[in-house]
Amino acid sequence: MTEQQKITFPQLYQQLDGLMLRDKTRFARRLHGVKKVKNPESQQAILQEMAQEISQAAGKVLLREAARPAITYPENLPVSQKKQEILEAVRDHQVVIVAGETGSGKTTQLPKICMELGRGLKGLIGHTQPRRLAARTVANRIAEELQTEPGGCIGYKVRFSDHVSDNTMVKLMTDGILLAEIQQDRLLMQYDTIIIDEAHERSLNIDFLLGYLKELLPRRPDLKIIITSATIDPERFSKHFNHAPIIEVSGRTYPVEVRYRPIVEEADDTERDQLQAIFDAVDELGREGPGDILIFMSGEREIRDTADALNKLDLRHTEVLPLYARLSNSEQNRVFQPHSGRRIVLATNVAETSLTVPGIKYVIDPGTARISRYSYRTKVQRLPIEPVSQASANQRKGRCGRVSEGICIR
Repeated sequence: MTEQQKITFPQLYQQLDGLMLRDKTRFARRLHGVKKVKNPESQQAILQEMAQEISQAAGKVLLREAARPAITYPENLPVSQKKQEILEAVRDHQVVIVAGETGSGKTTQLPKICMELGRGLKGLIGHTQPRRLAARTVANRIAEELQTEPGGCIGYKVRFSDHVSDNTMVKLMTDGILLAEIQQDRLLMQYDTIIIDEAHERSLNIDFLLGYLKELLPRRPDLKIIITSATIDPERFSKHFNHAPIIEVSGRTYPVEVRYRPIVEEADDTERDQLQAIFDAVDELGREGPGDILIFMSGEREIRDTADALNKLDLRHTEVLPLYARLSNSEQNRVFQPHSGRRIVLATNVAETSLTVPGIKYVIDPGTARISRYSYRTKVQRLPIEPVSQASANQRKGRCGRVSEGICIR
């Protein structure tokens, strides 16, 4: 073997910079091990073999770059107006907090802003959602906007369903999936950017992730983190991450009229049940003029029972659509399809912040939700039905002020 053909350690170390983060770490570890090989010929043989493998790994990055779609932004979304400001903040800071009302477009546009910065090439852009339904729907929506198929450039992974390929740049998932991945990948080397969406929901998973990511930042200076929150107290997140910059994005809102219709009327002690109260509210809104109605229910069983009862009323030109996590994909997608006539959508609090259901003009809010609670005493996670907070009630009210002036019945 001539001197020219000899492969040296500095040559290979130099090539590592062009690889994906995971490959770079793996090869660096192997090169460190090869230095301990005493026999020069054996060492050279291993280096020759590694040179070929590194060259193949570099080809993988080039393929990913070639597969990157053209990025466009819908002009009508408030987040598109702040695109440049967000772009510069993400470029210049390791952690950025984006606070904006639901419907501002932050969930679908932030991954595209990261892609424009060149993120997602040598590692994935991880994007967490609090619910499976939201992760799947958001992935489909971003893929549609970029005119690609879900599972290609934009993939998603939820429990029992993994649609991530070698060319995936943005990976939507539930926060539980990311938490589980930490067990195998302590430094999260497969990601170069992580977006924690809907952080204001403050579940046990999200709190664990925020704590872990803060510890991880000094060990991964190349990792970018974006925390998004509804406009509920973003300063606390900023303080947690050493006063990270906050970018406020306003939502599109029209005025919303709130009407209170208590289930028990004080004047006449005739007690109505919740179902009858919903029927009365639907009837009242039916006289207001055209527009879709969104009804918040606390769980799947309540949604099915109410949907059956509403279907029995046989309302004219009205379609009743349930929306919860266990529905099939095609059933869930019906909510986002164009339609004629009136539509009544029955949803859990997934429609409160995670998803924006299009065309909603009226909201009926019974004021309860199943809220995940961890009992320290019994060491068990429970889902009791509880009254929602004022912040949640305001989020729900805001759902009907997206397309025109709306009415919210509580």
